[in-house]
Amino acid sequence: MQTDLSAELWAAVLALPRWQGLLVVVGTSVLSAWLIRVGGDVAIKRLTRRIPGDVDAVIFRSVHPAVYVTVVLVGSYLGIRLLVDVPAWIDPSKAGMQTLVTVVWAIQLARMGRGVSAELTSDDAVGNQMAPIFQNVWTAFLLGASAFLVLWYWRVDVTPLLASAGVLGIVVGLAARDTIANLFGSIALYADETYKVGDFVVLESGERGRVEDISIRSTVLRTRDDLLVTVPNSVLNTATITNESSPERERRVRISVGVAYGSDADHVEETLRSVAAAEDVVLDEPEPRVRFRGFGESALDVELLCWIPAPVLRGRATHRLNKAVYQAFRGEDIEIPFPQRVVTMNSADAASGLRTGPAPAEDRPGTVD
Repeated sequence: MQTDLSAELWAAVLALPRWQGLLVVVGTSVLSAWLIRVGGDVAIKRLTRRIPGDVDAVIFRSVHPAVYVTVVLVGSYLGIRLLVDVPAWIDPSKAGMQTLVTVVWAIQLARMGRGVSAELTSDDAVGNQMAPIFQNVWTAFLLGASAFLVLWYWRVDVTPLLASAGVLGIVVGLAARDTIANLFGSIALYADETYKVGDFVVLESGERGRVEDISIRSTVLRTRDDLLVTVPNSVLNTATITNESSPERERRVRISVGVAYGSDADHVEETLRSVAAAEDVVLDEPEPRVRFRGFGESALDVELLCWIPAPVLRGRATHRLNKAVYQAFRGEDIEIPFPQRVVTMNSADAASGLRTGPAPAEDRPGTVD
Protein backbone atom coordinates (compact mmCIF):
# COMPACT_ATOMS: atom_id res chain seq x y z
CA MET A 1 0.00 0.00 0.00
CA GLN A 2 2.75 2.44 0.94
CA THR A 3 4.78 1.48 -2.14
CA ASP A 4 1.81 2.15 -4.42
CA LEU A 5 1.16 5.49 -2.70
CA SER A 6 4.79 6.54 -3.12
CA ALA A 7 4.73 5.54 -6.77
CA GLU A 8 1.58 7.55 -7.35
CA LEU A 9 3.05 10.61 -5.65
CA TRP A 10 6.24 10.39 -7.66
CA ALA A 11 4.23 10.00 -10.87
CA ALA A 12 2.27 13.12 -9.93
CA VAL A 13 5.49 15.03 -9.41
CA LEU A 14 6.86 13.88 -12.76
CA ALA A 15 3.69 15.12 -14.45
CA LEU A 16 4.44 18.66 -13.29
CA PRO A 17 6.79 21.02 -15.15
CA ARG A 18 10.38 20.40 -14.15
CA TRP A 19 10.88 23.63 -12.18
CA GLN A 20 7.63 23.02 -10.28
CA GLY A 21 8.63 19.44 -9.54
CA LEU A 22 12.01 20.69 -8.31
CA LEU A 23 10.33 23.15 -5.93
CA VAL A 24 7.94 20.46 -4.67
CA VAL A 25 10.65 17.87 -4.04
CA VAL A 26 13.22 20.22 -2.49
CA GLY A 27 10.56 22.09 -0.51
CA THR A 28 9.11 18.82 0.79
CA SER A 29 12.56 17.58 1.82
CA VAL A 30 13.40 20.84 3.60
CA LEU A 31 10.01 20.87 5.35
CA SER A 32 10.46 17.22 6.37
CA ALA A 33 13.95 17.96 7.69
CA TRP A 34 12.61 20.91 9.70
CA LEU A 35 9.83 18.77 11.17
CA ILE A 36 12.32 16.04 12.03
CA ARG A 37 14.60 18.58 13.68
CA VAL A 38 11.88 20.24 15.76
CA GLY A 39 10.02 17.06 16.59
CA GLY A 40 13.28 15.25 17.23
CA ASP A 41 14.43 17.85 19.74
CA VAL A 42 11.18 17.49 21.66
CA ALA A 43 11.34 13.69 21.54
CA ILE A 44 14.98 13.67 22.68
CA LYS A 45 14.17 15.85 25.68
CA ARG A 46 11.32 13.59 26.72
CA LEU A 47 13.26 10.36 26.21
CA THR A 48 16.43 11.51 27.94
CA ARG A 49 14.43 12.85 30.88
CA ARG A 50 13.05 9.39 31.59
CA ILE A 51 16.29 7.43 31.02
CA PRO A 52 18.97 7.83 33.73
CA GLY A 53 22.42 8.99 32.70
CA ASP A 54 23.63 11.21 29.86
CA VAL A 55 24.91 8.59 27.42
CA ASP A 56 21.52 8.25 25.71
CA ALA A 57 21.32 12.03 25.26
CA VAL A 58 24.73 12.05 23.56
CA ILE A 59 23.66 9.27 21.18
CA PHE A 60 20.35 10.86 20.22
CA ARG A 61 21.84 14.32 19.75
CA SER A 62 24.63 12.93 17.56
CA VAL A 63 22.38 10.85 15.29
CA HIS A 64 19.60 13.42 15.06
CA PRO A 65 21.45 15.99 12.86
CA ALA A 66 22.57 13.26 10.47
CA VAL A 67 18.94 12.22 9.93
CA TYR A 68 17.57 15.58 8.79
CA VAL A 69 20.72 16.40 6.78
CA THR A 70 20.25 13.08 4.97
CA VAL A 71 16.65 14.02 4.17
CA VAL A 72 17.78 17.33 2.64
CA LEU A 73 20.53 15.65 0.59
CA VAL A 74 18.17 12.98 -0.74
CA GLY A 75 15.61 15.64 -1.66
CA SER A 76 18.29 17.65 -3.45
CA TYR A 77 19.35 14.58 -5.41
CA LEU A 78 15.79 13.83 -6.47
CA GLY A 79 15.37 17.45 -7.53
CA ILE A 80 18.51 17.21 -9.67
CA ARG A 81 17.12 14.06 -11.26
CA LEU A 82 14.05 16.03 -12.29
CA LEU A 83 16.14 18.71 -13.97
CA VAL A 84 18.87 16.57 -15.49
CA ASP A 85 17.92 13.54 -17.53
CA VAL A 86 21.31 12.99 -19.17
CA PRO A 87 22.34 9.38 -18.38
CA ALA A 88 26.00 10.36 -18.08
CA TRP A 89 25.16 12.61 -15.10
CA ILE A 90 22.87 10.25 -13.22
CA ASP A 91 25.50 7.94 -11.75
CA PRO A 92 27.94 10.73 -10.71
CA SER A 93 25.14 12.70 -9.05
CA LYS A 94 23.97 9.60 -7.20
CA ALA A 95 27.51 8.72 -6.10
CA GLY A 96 28.10 12.30 -4.99
CA MET A 97 24.91 12.29 -2.91
CA GLN A 98 25.81 8.95 -1.32
CA THR A 99 29.33 10.20 -0.58
CA LEU A 100 27.99 13.30 1.19
CA VAL A 101 25.55 11.20 3.22
CA THR A 102 28.32 8.78 4.20
CA VAL A 103 30.65 11.62 5.25
CA VAL A 104 27.91 13.26 7.33
CA TRP A 105 27.09 10.03 9.13
CA ALA A 106 30.77 9.21 9.69
CA ILE A 107 31.39 12.64 11.25
CA GLN A 108 28.33 12.43 13.50
CA LEU A 109 29.07 8.86 14.59
CA ALA A 110 32.66 9.84 15.39
CA ARG A 111 31.34 12.73 17.49
CA MET A 112 28.99 10.31 19.17
CA GLY A 113 31.93 8.07 20.07
CA ARG A 114 33.86 10.97 21.59
CA GLY A 115 30.80 12.14 23.50
CA VAL A 116 30.00 8.70 24.90
CA SER A 117 33.66 8.24 25.88
CA ALA A 118 33.67 11.59 27.69
CA GLU A 119 30.45 10.76 29.54
CA LEU A 120 31.67 7.32 30.59
CA THR A 121 35.05 8.52 31.81
CA SER A 122 33.49 11.39 33.76
CA ASP A 123 30.89 9.18 35.46
CA ASP A 124 32.46 7.45 38.45
CA ALA A 125 29.40 5.27 38.91
CA VAL A 126 29.96 3.67 35.51
CA GLY A 127 33.61 3.02 36.26
CA ASN A 128 34.41 2.57 32.55
CA GLN A 129 37.81 4.22 32.35
CA MET A 130 38.91 2.31 29.26
CA ALA A 131 36.30 3.95 27.01
CA PRO A 132 38.89 6.19 25.25
CA ILE A 133 40.60 3.08 23.88
CA PHE A 134 37.41 1.80 22.27
CA GLN A 135 36.60 5.31 21.08
CA ASN A 136 39.86 5.34 19.10
CA VAL A 137 39.06 1.90 17.66
CA TRP A 138 35.57 3.12 16.78
CA THR A 139 36.97 6.15 14.95
CA ALA A 140 39.42 3.99 12.99
CA PHE A 141 36.60 1.60 12.03
CA LEU A 142 34.42 4.48 10.80
CA LEU A 143 37.28 5.85 8.72
CA GLY A 144 37.95 2.50 7.07
CA ALA A 145 34.27 1.70 6.46
CA SER A 146 33.57 5.17 5.02
CA ALA A 147 36.54 4.94 2.65
CA PHE A 148 35.38 1.50 1.47
CA LEU A 149 31.81 2.74 0.83
CA VAL A 150 32.97 5.83 -1.05
CA LEU A 151 35.13 3.72 -3.36
CA TRP A 152 32.19 1.36 -3.91
CA TYR A 153 29.85 4.25 -4.75
CA TRP A 154 32.26 5.45 -7.46
CA ARG A 155 32.63 1.90 -8.83
CA VAL A 156 36.27 1.57 -7.91
CA ASP A 157 37.40 -2.06 -7.76
CA VAL A 158 38.54 -2.67 -4.20
CA THR A 159 39.74 -6.24 -4.76
CA PRO A 160 43.38 -5.24 -5.45
CA LEU A 161 43.23 -2.92 -2.48
CA LEU A 162 42.03 -5.72 -0.22
CA ALA A 163 44.85 -8.00 -1.42
CA SER A 164 47.39 -5.25 -0.88
CA ALA A 165 45.86 -4.51 2.51
CA GLY A 166 46.38 -8.14 3.51
CA VAL A 167 50.09 -8.03 2.65
CA LEU A 168 50.42 -4.59 4.20
CA GLY A 169 48.69 -5.85 7.35
CA ILE A 170 51.29 -8.60 7.75
CA VAL A 171 54.14 -6.12 7.30
CA VAL A 172 52.60 -3.62 9.69
CA GLY A 173 51.86 -6.37 12.19
CA LEU A 174 55.51 -7.43 12.25
CA ALA A 175 56.79 -3.86 12.41
CA ALA A 176 54.31 -2.74 15.07
CA ARG A 177 54.13 -5.88 17.19
CA ASP A 178 54.94 -3.88 20.33
CA THR A 179 52.11 -1.45 19.62
CA ILE A 180 49.71 -4.31 18.94
CA ALA A 181 50.82 -6.02 22.15
CA ASN A 182 50.13 -2.81 24.03
CA LEU A 183 46.68 -2.55 22.43
CA PHE A 184 45.67 -6.07 23.41
CA GLY A 185 47.29 -5.54 26.80
CA SER A 186 45.09 -2.50 27.41
CA ILE A 187 42.00 -4.48 26.37
CA ALA A 188 42.98 -7.29 28.75
CA LEU A 189 43.53 -4.82 31.60
CA TYR A 190 40.07 -3.38 30.96
CA ALA A 191 38.42 -6.80 30.74
CA ASP A 192 40.03 -7.86 34.03
CA GLU A 193 39.12 -4.51 35.65
CA THR A 194 42.67 -4.30 36.99
CA TYR A 195 42.50 -0.55 37.65
CA LYS A 196 40.91 2.66 36.41
CA VAL A 197 41.81 6.33 36.29
CA GLY A 198 42.14 7.69 39.82
CA ASP A 199 43.17 4.40 41.45
CA PHE A 200 46.32 4.20 43.56
CA VAL A 201 48.44 1.25 42.44
CA VAL A 202 51.76 -0.35 43.32
CA LEU A 203 53.70 -1.97 40.48
CA GLU A 204 55.86 -5.07 40.66
CA SER A 205 58.93 -2.89 40.06
CA GLY A 206 58.14 -0.78 43.14
CA GLU A 207 56.60 2.35 41.60
CA ARG A 208 53.62 3.68 43.54
CA GLY A 209 51.20 6.31 42.33
CA ARG A 210 47.79 7.36 41.09
CA VAL A 211 46.64 6.36 37.60
CA GLU A 212 46.46 9.59 35.60
CA ASP A 213 45.70 8.32 32.10
CA ILE A 214 45.07 5.07 30.23
CA SER A 215 45.70 5.08 26.49
CA ILE A 216 46.01 2.43 23.81
CA ARG A 217 49.77 2.20 24.26
CA SER A 218 50.53 2.93 27.89
CA THR A 219 49.37 3.88 31.36
CA VAL A 220 50.60 7.04 33.10
CA LEU A 221 51.16 7.09 36.87
CA ARG A 222 51.72 10.14 39.05
CA THR A 223 54.07 9.16 41.88
CA ARG A 224 54.20 10.64 45.36
CA ASP A 225 57.17 12.70 44.16
CA ASP A 226 54.80 14.31 41.59
CA LEU A 227 56.57 12.59 38.71
CA LEU A 228 54.80 11.05 35.73
CA VAL A 229 55.82 7.46 35.00
CA THR A 230 54.71 5.96 31.67
CA VAL A 231 54.47 2.17 31.60
CA PRO A 232 53.58 0.15 28.44
CA ASN A 233 50.33 -1.78 28.79
CA SER A 234 51.98 -4.97 27.54
CA VAL A 235 54.32 -4.83 30.55
CA LEU A 236 51.46 -4.19 32.98
CA ASN A 237 49.47 -7.05 31.49
CA THR A 238 52.13 -9.56 32.57
CA ALA A 239 53.19 -7.89 35.84
CA THR A 240 51.87 -8.13 39.38
CA ILE A 241 49.86 -5.01 40.21
CA THR A 242 48.53 -4.13 43.65
CA ASN A 243 45.47 -1.90 43.42
CA GLU A 244 45.17 -0.18 46.77
CA SER A 245 41.92 1.52 45.75
CA SER A 246 40.00 -1.68 45.11
CA PRO A 247 37.65 -3.13 46.18
CA GLU A 248 37.44 -0.37 48.82
CA ARG A 249 39.52 2.78 49.14
CA GLU A 250 40.02 2.39 52.91
CA ARG A 251 43.44 0.97 53.75
CA ARG A 252 45.08 -0.31 56.91
CA VAL A 253 48.22 1.27 58.37
CA ARG A 254 50.65 -0.67 60.55
CA ILE A 255 52.71 1.17 63.17
CA SER A 256 55.35 -1.12 64.65
CA VAL A 257 57.09 -0.15 67.89
CA GLY A 258 59.22 -1.89 70.51
CA VAL A 259 58.84 -1.35 74.26
CA ALA A 260 61.28 -2.29 76.96
CA TYR A 261 61.04 -5.60 78.79
CA GLY A 262 59.17 -5.06 82.04
CA SER A 263 56.65 -2.60 80.55
CA ASP A 264 52.97 -3.01 81.44
CA ALA A 265 51.45 -4.59 78.31
CA ASP A 266 47.93 -3.42 79.14
CA HIS A 267 49.14 0.15 79.67
CA VAL A 268 51.02 0.07 76.38
CA GLU A 269 47.92 -1.17 74.56
CA GLU A 270 45.69 1.49 76.11
CA THR A 271 48.19 4.23 75.22
CA LEU A 272 48.35 3.13 71.58
CA ARG A 273 44.55 3.00 71.35
CA SER A 274 44.27 6.52 72.72
CA VAL A 275 46.81 7.74 70.17
CA ALA A 276 44.77 6.26 67.31
CA ALA A 277 41.52 7.70 68.70
CA ALA A 278 43.02 11.20 68.88
CA GLU A 279 44.08 11.28 65.20
CA ASP A 280 41.38 12.55 62.84
CA VAL A 281 43.00 10.81 59.86
CA VAL A 282 42.18 7.43 61.45
CA LEU A 283 38.72 5.95 60.85
CA ASP A 284 36.52 4.91 63.77
CA GLU A 285 35.25 1.92 61.77
CA PRO A 286 36.90 -0.55 61.57
CA GLU A 287 38.06 0.00 65.12
CA PRO A 288 41.83 0.45 65.70
CA ARG A 289 43.49 -2.50 67.39
CA VAL A 290 46.79 -3.37 69.05
CA ARG A 291 48.65 -6.65 68.63
CA PHE A 292 51.51 -8.05 70.72
CA ARG A 293 53.60 -9.62 67.97
CA GLY A 294 56.45 -11.25 69.88
CA PHE A 295 59.60 -11.07 71.96
CA GLY A 296 62.43 -9.28 70.21
CA GLU A 297 66.12 -9.31 71.09
CA SER A 298 65.94 -5.93 72.79
CA ALA A 299 62.21 -5.13 73.09
CA LEU A 300 58.65 -6.40 73.13
CA ASP A 301 57.30 -6.09 69.57
CA VAL A 302 53.92 -4.32 69.49
CA GLU A 303 51.91 -3.18 66.45
CA LEU A 304 49.12 -0.62 66.12
CA LEU A 305 46.65 -1.40 63.33
CA CYS A 306 44.25 1.31 62.12
CA TRP A 307 42.36 2.26 58.95
CA ILE A 308 42.61 5.42 56.86
CA PRO A 309 40.15 6.78 54.23
CA ALA A 310 42.41 6.46 51.16
CA PRO A 311 45.75 4.87 50.26
CA VAL A 312 47.17 8.25 49.24
CA LEU A 313 47.08 9.25 52.94
CA ARG A 314 49.32 6.39 54.03
CA GLY A 315 52.51 8.46 54.24
CA ARG A 316 50.86 11.33 56.12
CA ALA A 317 49.06 8.99 58.51
CA THR A 318 52.23 7.02 59.26
CA HIS A 319 54.14 10.22 60.00
CA ARG A 320 51.49 11.60 62.34
CA LEU A 321 50.95 8.31 64.16
CA ASN A 322 54.68 7.68 64.64
CA LYS A 323 55.11 11.16 66.04
CA ALA A 324 52.06 10.82 68.32
CA VAL A 325 53.20 7.40 69.62
CA TYR A 326 56.64 8.74 70.46
CA GLN A 327 55.22 11.71 72.33
CA ALA A 328 52.65 9.58 74.16
CA PHE A 329 55.28 7.06 75.27
CA ARG A 330 57.46 9.85 76.61
CA GLY A 331 54.51 11.27 78.53
CA GLU A 332 53.58 7.87 79.95
CA ASP A 333 57.22 6.90 80.77
CA ILE A 334 57.10 3.93 78.42
CA GLU A 335 60.62 3.18 77.29
CA ILE A 336 61.45 2.52 73.65
CA PRO A 337 64.75 0.65 73.96
CA PHE A 338 67.59 0.61 71.49
CA PRO A 339 69.58 -2.55 70.68
CA GLN A 340 72.12 -3.47 73.36
CA ARG A 341 74.83 -6.12 73.70
CA VAL A 342 76.04 -7.54 77.01
CA VAL A 343 79.60 -8.92 76.90
CA THR A 344 80.69 -11.12 79.85
CA MET A 345 84.37 -12.02 80.37
CA ASN A 346 85.79 -14.42 82.97
CA SER A 347 89.31 -14.31 84.44
CA ALA A 348 90.75 -16.91 82.03
CA ASP A 349 89.46 -14.94 78.99
CA ALA A 350 90.91 -11.76 80.44
CA ALA A 351 94.31 -13.38 80.99
CA SER A 352 94.41 -14.79 77.45
CA GLY A 353 93.49 -11.41 76.11
CA LEU A 354 96.47 -9.84 77.91
CA ARG A 355 99.04 -12.37 76.64
CA THR A 356 102.12 -10.52 75.39
CA GLY A 357 104.23 -13.46 74.20
CA PRO A 358 104.40 -14.82 70.67
CA ALA A 359 101.17 -16.18 69.22
CA PRO A 360 100.74 -19.93 68.95
CA ALA A 361 101.94 -21.51 65.77
CA GLU A 362 98.41 -22.13 64.52
CA ASP A 363 97.61 -18.41 64.82
CA ARG A 364 100.74 -17.11 63.11
CA PRO A 365 100.31 -15.67 59.63
CA GLY A 366 101.73 -17.83 56.88
CA THR A 367 101.79 -21.04 58.95
CA VAL A 368 100.90 -24.12 57.01
CA ASP A 369 99.47 -27.17 58.78
